[in-house]
Amino acid sequence: MSKRQRDSREYARRMRMIQERSNARRGRMRTAYSAIGVVLLIFAVMIVVKLGSTGGGQEAPSALPTGAAAAEIVQGVTTVPAATLDSVGKGSAQVLPSVITDQPPLTDGGKPLILYVGAEYCPFCAAQRWPVVVALSRFGTFSNLGLTTSAADDVFPNTPTLSFHGATYTSQYIAFQGVETSTNVRKNGTYGTLDKLTDAQAAVVQKYNAPPFVSQQSAGTIPFMDFGNKALLGGATFSPQLLQGHTHAQVVSAIQDPNSQLGGAVNGNANALTALICRMTGDQPTDVCSSAAVKAFQGEFTNVGK
Repeated sequence: MSKRQRDSREYARRMRMIQERSNARRGRMRTAYSAIGVVLLIFAVMIVVKLGSTGGGQEAPSALPTGAAAAEIVQGVTTVPAATLDSVGKGSAQVLPSVITDQPPLTDGGKPLILYVGAEYCPFCAAQRWPVVVALSRFGTFSNLGLTTSAADDVFPNTPTLSFHGATYTSQYIAFQGVETSTNVRKNGTYGTLDKLTDAQAAVVQKYNAPPFVSQQSAGTIPFMDFGNKALLGGATFSPQLLQGHTHAQVVSAIQDPNSQLGGAVNGNANALTALICRMTGDQPTDVCSSAAVKAFQGEFTNVGK
């Protein structure tokens, strides 16, 4: 096993541990809600009233950008200059999608299908959406991308991000389905429902987000991505911690800067996804798939398509 593979596995292990602690925390919170119900609600109201009168407590997240400000953010993340991506190359990308072989192609309308399943409360989903959008924007066009944050009551609270809820994607090369199963706000102890998996999507998740395609420890992890049944990705490829304390506009500014730490993480992982997708499209479009950004990952996805 190479040093890169060892480093990648160790990084993935650490990220899984964080996610597992987050999942365990949510489980404990659900149990607490069930156990004390109305008492907890009354207590929470008392705390809110107290904080409101004293000015203490955690600062509430800023309102999401709207109108022209929101449009500028979406424009910025979907049009990262090729020169910026080429300059970043591998960046700080450490965790790559895992290639799988001998599986029936996953398609939609005759095109390779990329399926994303996440939730708005999830901080790891929040991190992963940034490189996903940057990469997919090199092959097609998003419409109605939304802005949101991860949950305020989870690890890495209020992580700024985008949302695929209500968004559509068009491309002559690939198809994309983005499913956001839940909101980022609890009601009666659970996050509200957003998108429901279709039967076909549920079948993909049931088969491929489980052993033997992923480890027992990683089964059911979100975000989950299936790249045409050619490769799988469970969890985030970089830590949401890098996004803490940033506004949406600041994230986009960092992505546009090839020398920023956050830009190296987002764009490096976007370049990895771009290289994988190029293998799925037969290296089309040529200008994207022959770029320095893609060549930085030459040899990483050689088994795609087998």
